Amino acid sequence: MTMQTVSLNTSYGGTQGVYRHASRETRTDMTFSVYVPPHAGGFRLPVVWYLSGLTCTHANVTEKGEFRSACAALGLIFVAPDTSPRGEGVPGDPANAYDFGLGAGFYVDATREPFARNYRMWSYVTEELPKLVAENFPVDPNRQSILGHSMGGHGALTVALRHPDRYRAASAFSPIVAPSQVPWGIKALGGYLGDNKQAWRKHDAVALIEDGARLSDLLVDYGDADQFLTEQLRPELLQGACEKAKIPLTLRRQPGYDHSYYFISTFMADHLRWHAERLKG
Repeated sequence: MTMQTVSLNTSYGGTQGVYRHASRETRTDMTFSVYVPPHAGGFRLPVVWYLSGLTCTHANVTEKGEFRSACAALGLIFVAPDTSPRGEGVPGDPANAYDFGLGAGFYVDATREPFARNYRMWSYVTEELPKLVAENFPVDPNRQSILGHSMGGHGALTVALRHPDRYRAASAFSPIVAPSQVPWGIKALGGYLGDNKQAWRKHDAVALIEDGARLSDLLVDYGDADQFLTEQLRPELLQGACEKAKIPLTLRRQPGYDHSYYFISTFMADHLRWHAERLKG
């Protein structure tokens, strides 16, 4: 697979790049960003995958996430994919709503038309993009972790729960923990996967835990001033599922913080240090 360099900048002694490639999964061009920290030649580095939320592209966290200083200090590669396919002929929400279609791929492989052709974000972020990144950057495939925000928090938790041997750590900011039970998720999972709610369960963190999926531990932050907290995010459902399954969960309620990148950037270094501890060795 080949890729095109869109931009390249030096930051904290490392390199922040933005890249584009033709995706076989989405049948569109896809853009993603990679930060590579300063390092000695010949070394393979641990990699942290970051999945973004509704309406976002790779650019939101790249420009506002404030991760590079911590990644440079900790020796972490940071990869940020886009959130959905884009381009001519890619279907969006019929009513042009923000919570479905373009910018809202929900990290699933759609089976329902007209979305099945392009909306294959699960295979893109778990198979195609990791292979491309491994071929072009000095990543250590045995030291990977994943985090995300909101819709991307949903994606990060489900990806980690379904690939426990691949990712050493998983964390999230304000994740949608039980999409089968909240309006954002019901709309997305029904729209992409149809009415078979059994198929939804493999894309629902709480359901996956109920069905036996396990992780060594989890870190989740949310703001108590988040406008989506009670209707869409419902962290108490994840807390209950983890308690029942005996999964150690650090669930932190951050006073005064909302759903924005002001919140994410404030606690990003905390999460990256937490990941780095689990990526050692």
